[in-house]
Amino acid sequence: MTDPASPSSDHGASDGATSVDAAPLHDQSAPPGPRHITEFAGDEPQHVAAPVGFAALLSVLGVVYGDIGTSPLYAFRSTVQVISGHHQVAAWEVMGVASLIFWTLILIVTLKYVMLIMRADHNGEGGILAISSLAQRVISKPKLRTALALVGVVGACLFFGDGIITPAISVLSAVEGIEVSVPAAHDLVIPIAVIVIISLFSVQYIGTGKVGTIFGPVMLLWFGTIGVMGLLKILHHPAILMALSPVYAVEFVFYHGRLSFLALGSVVLCVTGAEALYADMGHFGRAPIRYAWLFFVLPMLVLNYFGQAALIIESPKSLANPFFLLCPGWMQGFMIVLSTLATVIASQAGISGGFSVCRQLIQLGYMPRLRITHTNAEEEGQIYLPDFNRFLAVGAVLLVLAFQSSDRLASAYGIAVTGTFICTTLLAIVVFRYHFNWPAWRVAVVFGSFMVLDTTFFSANALKIPDGGWVPVLLGCVLTLMMTTWKKGRSLVIGRQRQDSLPMGSFIARLPQSRIIRVPGMAVFMTGTPDIVPPCLLHNLRHNKILHDHVMFVTVQNLDQPEAERGHRVSVEQLAPDIYRVILRYGFMEMPNIPRALENLKANGVDFDALQASYFTSREMITRSPVSRLSRWRMWLFMFMARNSTSSMEFFRIPPDRAVQLSVKVAI
Repeated sequence: MTDPASPSSDHGASDGATSVDAAPLHDQSAPPGPRHITEFAGDEPQHVAAPVGFAALLSVLGVVYGDIGTSPLYAFRSTVQVISGHHQVAAWEVMGVASLIFWTLILIVTLKYVMLIMRADHNGEGGILAISSLAQRVISKPKLRTALALVGVVGACLFFGDGIITPAISVLSAVEGIEVSVPAAHDLVIPIAVIVIISLFSVQYIGTGKVGTIFGPVMLLWFGTIGVMGLLKILHHPAILMALSPVYAVEFVFYHGRLSFLALGSVVLCVTGAEALYADMGHFGRAPIRYAWLFFVLPMLVLNYFGQAALIIESPKSLANPFFLLCPGWMQGFMIVLSTLATVIASQAGISGGFSVCRQLIQLGYMPRLRITHTNAEEEGQIYLPDFNRFLAVGAVLLVLAFQSSDRLASAYGIAVTGTFICTTLLAIVVFRYHFNWPAWRVAVVFGSFMVLDTTFFSANALKIPDGGWVPVLLGCVLTLMMTTWKKGRSLVIGRQRQDSLPMGSFIARLPQSRIIRVPGMAVFMTGTPDIVPPCLLHNLRHNKILHDHVMFVTVQNLDQPEAERGHRVSVEQLAPDIYRVILRYGFMEMPNIPRALENLKANGVDFDALQASYFTSREMITRSPVSRLSRWRMWLFMFMARNSTSSMEFFRIPPDRAVQLSVKVAI
């Protein structure tokens, strides 16, 4: 390595961290001879089956079903308005819409996610990145593994788009209820919605646990209320229950042709948040999510949708806002407050999920390090990312100001949802074929049918790209480009470091004959590649001419699985007397804590004094080489991301007063 000579940028994903496959790694390039290798369990996570009690079901209601539970605010109205924009809506058409929504809930949520996709857990975890990781594990071809990883990244980027749109459309649709009781308050809808959204994001720093203490009871009241509202109207018009038959849905589609295709773009809004059922499986377990959906959430949603349909048939003028007109006038003020609370909860679920996915992408090496604050000392998953939170807040406010109404914003919503559906189905095809060993014909029939359904919904929403659907498409493309650029840039940096550095075996072999002065103390050198001498050590020797008498080379390996396997958290190898190589493995659902992990080594006979330890890290100074494999604009993007990333000391929770950072120039 050469000395620094150009503008610097604080690196983001190396210096002690590297992304690897899930299998435990052992260094194959270490020098021959006696050595001591030990595998420790460390602070291993324990997966236990979540109890299916009332408390568990209440928690599921508050966190998992917020998004899909608030869809009745806008889904039915948006779908029927597609038809009313062309002609007077007939009763059989309203029943056709109700039938389409019912069977969409059954096919997409109940059959696809609850019955099938939730079986594909990865060490108990779910979500687009978990199923992507599981799919990669059962495929041996490198190019296909890369393609599957890209599908997961695209799905995650679309999930971010959903996380921005959900607060905007949910809060806006709830606040619009004011116009039902007080039409003159139309001009106050946008300011109130902006205030609610800003308030929501402003309290994220206190943590999901504290923000969510009232989520479960509120959502229990919400689902019970909307179910009773729908049931009371159905009792006056029981004929609406005939829409449970798929005949009405088929008749609606075949009669309207292209118009029904446009309507499908709004029908899919009833399943927004379906991905949350799978993504939150690691927090609650499969059983509570399934039971809550089958025996409470689904019946309440169907009652409300069918109640709205009966109301529109009875009074076509109610199409302006059938959800709020479904309740009596004396109750509308209460429903405005309750729906606002429910939409805040729906938004909170998307925000918390966005935090988790963002952390997972950082751990997998697709994003630079961002500052992560742990809001609960006992719950590792409760985190807060200030920079990402500001990104979501600004995006949601801009959407409210730009689109002005939930109906217009609905055009931007469907693309993100249906795009994620397609990504999940593609990955599920691989998992069920090669992990669950389903025969090819069964995979083709089951998931081929789901793919047809998903692509139909996606195509219907693609027609709305000029009207707002371009927002999630543009956001997804930009984020995917940024993530692939970061991944490529980091691989080039690590490759350059390997090329320019000294092999660890050669350094250890020459150490006894060297004239290096050994001084008392413990030095911890962070390195992203365990088989080479870290640049920070070479610079320390070059400038200070000393080496501590106790040395640890620490590498953090980010696995492509949710959590490290039991017994393979920590590997310790003695390279020479009082010189150790330590490999710490973390899944993408976990956060590294280097001092705590090294403290745990004392219980296993490894001498480590936290009070005497000094941590050495590298501060990379990225420059463009004359034969760079990155284009100039991607090089600029990579360096911009590197400059704005969080330092390795903060990310690994290394005490600042015990850290030494040395600059290293890297030309790629």
